[in-house]
Amino acid sequence: MQSFISDTLQDIIKTSKSFENSVFILPSQRAKIFLKQELKDTIGLGFLPEIINIEQFIHQISEIQKVDSIQLLFSFYEVYEKIEKNPDSFDVFSSWAFTVLQDFNEIDQHLLDSKEIFTYIKDIERLKKWAVNGTFQETDLIKNHHSFLEKLYQYYTAFYQFLLSENVGYQGVLYRESCNKIHKYLEKTKHKKFFFIGFNALNKAEEFLFQKVLENGNAEIYWDIDTAFLNSNHQAGSFIRKYQTSWKYFEKQPLKTIGNTFSSEKNIQIIGAAKNITQVKYIAEILENTSNFNKTALVLADENLLPITLNSLPKNINGVNITMGYPLKDVPATKLFFFVFQLFLTQEKLQKSLVNQFYYKDVIRLLKHSYVIKFIPNIDVFIATISKENRLFLSQKELESLLKFQSNEAKKVILDLFQPFSTIAQFIETILSLIFFLKEQANTLEKEYLFRFFTTFTQLNTLQKRFLFFNDLKTFSIFFKQIIGTETISFQGEPLQGLQLMGMLETRVLDFETIILASANEGVLPANKQQHSFIPFDGKIAFGLPTYKEKDAIFSYHFFRLIQRAKNIYILYNNEQDHFGSGEKSRFVTQLELMKTDIIKKIVTPKMLSQQITLKEISKNQAILNKLELFAKSGISPSSLTSYLHNPIQFYKQKILKITEFDDVEETIAHNTLGTVVHETLDELYKPFIGKYLVESNIIEMEKIANDLVIKHFKTQFKNGNIITGKNRLIFEVAKRFVRNFLAKENDLLKDNVNKLKIIATEQQLETEIHIDGFDFPFKIHGNVDRIDELNGVLRIIDYKTGKVIKQNLKASNFENLKEEKYHKAVQVLMYAFLFSQNNNYDFSKPLHAGVFSFKNLNEGFLAVNFASGRNTENTISQEKLDEFLEILKTYINEIFNLDIAFIEPADLRY
Repeated sequence: MQSFISDTLQDIIKTSKSFENSVFILPSQRAKIFLKQELKDTIGLGFLPEIINIEQFIHQISEIQKVDSIQLLFSFYEVYEKIEKNPDSFDVFSSWAFTVLQDFNEIDQHLLDSKEIFTYIKDIERLKKWAVNGTFQETDLIKNHHSFLEKLYQYYTAFYQFLLSENVGYQGVLYRESCNKIHKYLEKTKHKKFFFIGFNALNKAEEFLFQKVLENGNAEIYWDIDTAFLNSNHQAGSFIRKYQTSWKYFEKQPLKTIGNTFSSEKNIQIIGAAKNITQVKYIAEILENTSNFNKTALVLADENLLPITLNSLPKNINGVNITMGYPLKDVPATKLFFFVFQLFLTQEKLQKSLVNQFYYKDVIRLLKHSYVIKFIPNIDVFIATISKENRLFLSQKELESLLKFQSNEAKKVILDLFQPFSTIAQFIETILSLIFFLKEQANTLEKEYLFRFFTTFTQLNTLQKRFLFFNDLKTFSIFFKQIIGTETISFQGEPLQGLQLMGMLETRVLDFETIILASANEGVLPANKQQHSFIPFDGKIAFGLPTYKEKDAIFSYHFFRLIQRAKNIYILYNNEQDHFGSGEKSRFVTQLELMKTDIIKKIVTPKMLSQQITLKEISKNQAILNKLELFAKSGISPSSLTSYLHNPIQFYKQKILKITEFDDVEETIAHNTLGTVVHETLDELYKPFIGKYLVESNIIEMEKIANDLVIKHFKTQFKNGNIITGKNRLIFEVAKRFVRNFLAKENDLLKDNVNKLKIIATEQQLETEIHIDGFDFPFKIHGNVDRIDELNGVLRIIDYKTGKVIKQNLKASNFENLKEEKYHKAVQVLMYAFLFSQNNNYDFSKPLHAGVFSFKNLNEGFLAVNFASGRNTENTISQEKLDEFLEILKTYINEIFNLDIAFIEPADLRY
């Protein structure tokens, strides 16, 4: 394959015997490397020319140092503060300053009269305020916006002069000053010959500079364009066609390096794939079947795909050269520093700064980070301790007493992170100390990450000490997040070996035999039309600034230039539609389909392997039976039985293996805690009246102390928990309302002495033994009944439920159906009824009912077990009913203890 670089060099060599005083100017740093290699292969021995990119060329002419974005922002704020009487805080300023600086840069790069364009913007805003009747309603927000836009020129001139005085500037300043100094530069370099290679879209400053150098008579320019795009109305050739007709240089000189390779035979595949992951995985398949990676480029139109692409490259790739920087926000160390920020931000938010306490989740997140956890050997014990004691907030002293450290140095550095600080500079110093400590035990890659953060924090520290713009941690954290979102870590490697992994702009001037292009979707290639600028669209048109139309043309050129010399081209795009408009392939791909007739189109999808779900099954053995026998002797409760009916595997884990749920810090009141509080409160309210008939005045007395009892039991059950604010306050109020509503129902029942209610027992422990054929040991059945009372001669076995229970849950017309989950409440209360009858030798002389009070369904009152079918009601429990239920109960227990019946997960389990 004859590349653009080799074609260009062959043409230059025809007229140049020596490169000693030659200067080659290219669009990118990457192109320089490939040009040097081509020169070595072409000329062998001899002097290499000076090879620079366009930014270095501009720097040489302007003799001004380009300043980085962070320092630029700080300097701009310094100028802004001197102009404004009531300046915005730095965090508010930085939210709009980046856009303003971008506009300044564009204005300077295109050599616009700054006063004229800012006057234009000001006049447009004044026109917006104009109204025929003179009654334009101007809010404070609109007024401030207009005032801001009218001051843009003042900001621009003051900042431009400041930068010149410091001999630094953003890119636009370098361009504008280069145009002022070009004659002086050409005078100094008249012995040199300049070659401009591979450019396309130039800003006004570049056009001016290139023409001046070309008109000087000692320069040549080589364009990388194919006749298919130049000699037609194709968007990809629009810029070069414009220069061909408007530059005086081309009145006498022809365009150089016009190719005709696009029309040659190519293997082009356009591949639709669902989402990014499918694209990346299919690219891996393509690469697995590729042999020569030195002539292969993987181009990511969406550079956010870099992390998942690196994790998906096949094993046959021995070397990868990456031109893009790895996003700093995606490296593991980033989270560590955000966790440190979050310690104090949450503390400030929850107003705990006076006692210097830290939210437990923030503490655990920080200590469990991979960079820190290796220095804390007892981290699991620490987490278990704070969970057991339900500590939502931890002080530095508590951390010191609970944590063990690998060394005294580790102890000091980590505990220093929890020290209060008086200035942002002091906070940064603490972070820097942490970085210094971590680097000692970091691997090579981790050291690269830490060094990048070291340079960032050091720069911020220097700027903060000089300017003092950050008054609080929140402002500093917002700015830090903005900076990290745009920063990258550069990769190091052999640039000419292995697979080339690059972004779209890095492909300029370079040619490859095999091109794999990912994310060729509309909105990515080209980018969307959204513009971040204070210059209106019509203003950009009026002053010749680039709009989305020019940017589309630039992307078009890069796309078609990339594939014009390639032989094997794979273009992938996301074909899955969603509400945000993705799934549409790029317009450039559609144009390519119209220009080439031999394109292969395909849709790829992940291979779906149908996998039959096998239900979990645990066979019983003698060891399990031994455990079950111990379980039978300790007692089978209604809840353990319904646990088995719900899911035998869960029952096996809890009762046989004794696996308990992880004891986590109860930050929000759990449902079972709420239930316990309500149960304990009602028990304490009714216990003094056991054996007595209740009257209305008793309930009134209960109502007076109910709230205090709820608070008392919350303090017992919800250790160290906050029930004053937030969701916990709502749950606390729900608990009070449950008790209050229940007592109100009781009060209504006892009004006018119409009903007689006697409390028999509360929270009564009941137990009995039963024998089952085939087993030589008894089975203990036990349970704790919330309340037993007598209402108008009817004995009631009552279970309190803080969840919602409806009448259908207490249906027991067919005992064979009780195994279904919706009837488990009936199983529980019937077991309580059976236990009561056995413990009291009940003779059924009085009617016996068993049921629940559902606190989320109190309007239904007492919900008793209903033995009738259909809409009929039969609540009375007889000896015959209990005997029939006992037989069903025995079948359930027999199933649990039967060696031949395995524990099997239900097929219809909801979760």
